[in-house]
Amino acid sequence: MDGQSKLLTIGQFAALHGINKKTLMWYDEIGLFKPAVINPENGYRCYNYHQSPILETILLLRELDVSIAEIQDFMNNRSAENLKHLLDEKIAELDLQLMHLQAVRKTVFNHQQNMAALLTMDLSEICIIEKEERCLVTVDIDRDVTFEKEVELITAETARYQLGRLHDASYGSMISVASLLKGNFDDYTKLFIEIPQLEQKRGLHIQPKGTYLRAFHRGGWDKLPLRYQEILSYARRQGLTLSGYSYEKGINETVIDRVEDYIIRIEIPLL
Repeated sequence: MDGQSKLLTIGQFAALHGINKKTLMWYDEIGLFKPAVINPENGYRCYNYHQSPILETILLLRELDVSIAEIQDFMNNRSAENLKHLLDEKIAELDLQLMHLQAVRKTVFNHQQNMAALLTMDLSEICIIEKEERCLVTVDIDRDVTFEKEVELITAETARYQLGRLHDASYGSMISVASLLKGNFDDYTKLFIEIPQLEQKRGLHIQPKGTYLRAFHRGGWDKLPLRYQEILSYARRQGLTLSGYSYEKGINETVIDRVEDYIIRIEIPLL
């Protein structure tokens, strides 16, 4: 007797495919996948090797969250065309899930890097770094925009770019170098949202690739102008020319309870 016709007990067939035999019993009961033979004397279900590819297809579709009703419909109308159609849909869904997971991984990695830096960084240090280009969603603001309005604007942009959770993006504020040089340290004009894996560039603010001056500020916003004065003095002493915007971002909100412990990362492009 060859391998195609040799019968396996329900226990053997279930073990072969890494499932519980109760799953096979349920599939039989709902008419989704029936045994090759039922022993008329004891009612035992038996299967053959020829049925393995069919069961593996069912198990694959279940792993892809295809409903039982959809699988039953496919089993009643099995064809290469119908299977391709099912798999095309699932590949598209998997691609979206992978994009989301990649975005979440980037967010988690950034948090992990921030926490690692917090343990070793010298907050008094001002340094020069290299940054890659980033695409930012921005919201225009001015002194007259209330906090409630800022939240409303951010919420609208979050919905527009279909962010499921706030952790899928990072947020910050922007103030122009021109304002800083004039001593207008509260002249913020934009809030930004950085969305991982954002592919489009049209209509977005491009944070340029290049050399940046980086500094940190610990404490409330009322003392931030003093830190900017230190940054401007450092740039003058070093003969550095600041350009564009200063990008501010809080990096430790998740691990503090007091505003006095809040740390803002400041990054400003250099010409």
